[in-house]
Amino acid sequence: MMKHKFDPATRIQDMLLFDEFGGVNPAITDSSTFTFLDPDTMTETFQGHTEGCFLYSRHWNPSNKFLADALASMEGTESAWVTASGMSAITCSILQLCKAGDHLITSVTTYGGTFAFLRNYLPKFNIEVSFVDITDLAGVEKEIRPNTRLIYTESITNPLLQVSDIPALADLAKRNGLLLLVDNTFSPLMISPALLGADIVVYSMTKFINGKNDCVAGAICGSADFVNALSNVNDGTAMLLGPVLDPLRSSAILKNLHTLHVRMKQHSSNAMYVALELESLGLKVRYPGLSDHPQHELMQSIMNDGYGYGGMVTLDLIEAAKSNEFMRLMQMEGVGYLAVSLGYFKTLFSNPGKSTSSEVPEEVQRRIGLSEGLVRFSIGLDNDISRSFTKMKECLIRLNLI
Repeated sequence: MMKHKFDPATRIQDMLLFDEFGGVNPAITDSSTFTFLDPDTMTETFQGHTEGCFLYSRHWNPSNKFLADALASMEGTESAWVTASGMSAITCSILQLCKAGDHLITSVTTYGGTFAFLRNYLPKFNIEVSFVDITDLAGVEKEIRPNTRLIYTESITNPLLQVSDIPALADLAKRNGLLLLVDNTFSPLMISPALLGADIVVYSMTKFINGKNDCVAGAICGSADFVNALSNVNDGTAMLLGPVLDPLRSSAILKNLHTLHVRMKQHSSNAMYVALELESLGLKVRYPGLSDHPQHELMQSIMNDGYGYGGMVTLDLIEAAKSNEFMRLMQMEGVGYLAVSLGYFKTLFSNPGKSTSSEVPEEVQRRIGLSEGLVRFSIGLDNDISRSFTKMKECLIRLNLI
């Protein structure tokens, strides 16, 4: 497999976005509705026949359009749509693609909220879901049925950090007339799923893309036809369910997007340091950048140059009590915060089995290898990561974990 050459940060850099008065930052459009000089133009706009006109901010807003265009450029897709949360990006995409009687295949290792939607919510609509080990391509193929519509996965799965073979999954999907939907939240810039064959790419922009944990937002990147269908006033899922992103937040995220490449490089560099140091202590660590990671070579073959292996690291302390004491002490000693989410400038850590993956039943957690003592780290932007790791190591020593 040839390594894909693509520089998403340069695609963002090359965009010229300025406002009507020449401001280097596009003006924030905080109007919910927009005027028309002619009633016929309004009619044509509602029918979807008019380009460049805005009718209502639940449909499109100039500020949201600026951000969506930048995201599409970053992903190499024709278009994009921004939403009020990552979950709304996931749910709107799936509900747009699937109808009652359809079936989809998903990685069993996935964000807890996504798992709950797929397992507990979709059955209300008579949509069937098969949960699989996404790294077992033969197993994925065995689950394909006549009514299968979609394969869903995360580029790097949450929280076990499996790497999905997107090119192989895309080939499998296309050979069987299916679509491939990929959540790329853990790996913006690092992996470009659409260019590897994915049909639709979704994000929780709450995480790395925004990078400040001061808002909740999502994104859907795909073809112009798909985005137009999502936003159709008559039957578009995003238009009718209404998860519109506030334009003030869109404007702020767009500014943060321009520093994403700098942040991802630092997250990755720091995470690699922490992973190597923890590994040297004889601890059970998982990080895609480590040579013993099961999909390390796959990751190398699909990642874009220069952005590293990401900011997510897991440490398995086997027992929940040990992980809890470790996290409590790390927060007291200033390593970071005991908190869910990721992509923040400070290091965040949590026990996913009891938090972000708590929706996954305990028997399923055990089956997929989600240890009750797993600690998931989102490594921050520390200027001196060795200093931070020294604190982490001291916590391990005080608790007799090393």
